[in-house]
Amino acid sequence: MKPSSIRHISLLLLLTACDDKGAGPADTGVAGGTDSGATTDGGDTDGGDTDGGTDGGDTDGGDTDGGDSDGGTDGGTDGGTDSGGGDGGSTVDPGPTNVVRFVAMGDGGEGNPDQYAVAETMAALCETKTDDLGPGCDFVLYLGDNFYDDGVEDVDDDQFLTKFEWPYEVVDLPFYVVLGNHDYGSLSLYWWKADYEVEYTDHSSKWIMPDKYYGFTAEHASFFGLNTNEILLGWSDTEQLAWLDGQLAASTSTWNIAFGHHPYLSNGQHGNAGEYEGYEWLPIANGTTVRDFMDVGVCGQVDLYLCGHDHNRQWLEPTCGTEFIVSGAAAKTTDLVGRGSPTLFEDDTVEGFVWIELADDQLTGEFWTRDGDMDFSRSFTKSR
Repeated sequence: MKPSSIRHISLLLLLTACDDKGAGPADTGVAGGTDSGATTDGGDTDGGDTDGGTDGGDTDGGDTDGGDSDGGTDGGTDGGTDSGGGDGGSTVDPGPTNVVRFVAMGDGGEGNPDQYAVAETMAALCETKTDDLGPGCDFVLYLGDNFYDDGVEDVDDDQFLTKFEWPYEVVDLPFYVVLGNHDYGSLSLYWWKADYEVEYTDHSSKWIMPDKYYGFTAEHASFFGLNTNEILLGWSDTEQLAWLDGQLAASTSTWNIAFGHHPYLSNGQHGNAGEYEGYEWLPIANGTTVRDFMDVGVCGQVDLYLCGHDHNRQWLEPTCGTEFIVSGAAAKTTDLVGRGSPTLFEDDTVEGFVWIELADDQLTGEFWTRDGDMDFSRSFTKSR
């Protein structure tokens, strides 16, 4: 074949190849973006209650999608840089607009090595979770039984140091604290002991308990701290229910979260409200008032209820339109005994806590052990 013929054929092949290049590469999603930090606002309270107006600090949020947790990358969905069609254009997902991150745990009032170990792990996790968007944790929900076994004697009681300030010295966060049964003494009846814990708010840079029950707001989430010991005893169940109803009616937050000490559902030794300790027949002690309060004020009214009392970690199957988490292993564990409440996760072998992120309308929760192991994670998107 003549060289000129070869050149003509080569030119034709080259032109054909150029015509076939119009489709461009497939789209790929790349998670990213930045967000303004969240602040904790001293939210509204009612009925003479004072609100914890302490700034929860800047917040941050990794991108998540559907069931993915902790900043997952999802092709073409979770924020993407799309390219194609040869136009060179790109769109970057700015990430979630509102993000709140916090730890929840209870029953920590021991001052023992386990409490210190949990605190060290929590501080390390909050540092690890910190990213370009802000800190990994904004605050702690502290779920009662703050001083074993008999509460405190006055606002100058050394237990505020030995069982709170010193163990959590490494945790530079505000603690939103609620009362447990042991905070009312070993018999759970010494009402004046609770007043000292409220008063201690004025003596600490991290302890926040403006009243025996109270609320606060952080970004797009409202939190309601309940006094379940007084609900159990019938001392203020009616008043708290009216207060909570009013707070929820006024809330414009995406997320409404309640936290207290006693569980609604639990497979631990204390068990389910209405049959605490297996004493279905014993008034008051069986927790009937707690069950009735939860049935009306919490079920289907809040998105999540967090509690302690049983010294283990449980994520109950969603029921009555609300998620229920038991996180009472801040300093010790007690056995799960099985109370017939279905769970997504439960563990009674090691101390630990739950870390939660609220990124716009998605909640991600992770259970962590005192040894720094994550042993359960769950994400879901708010449906209402």
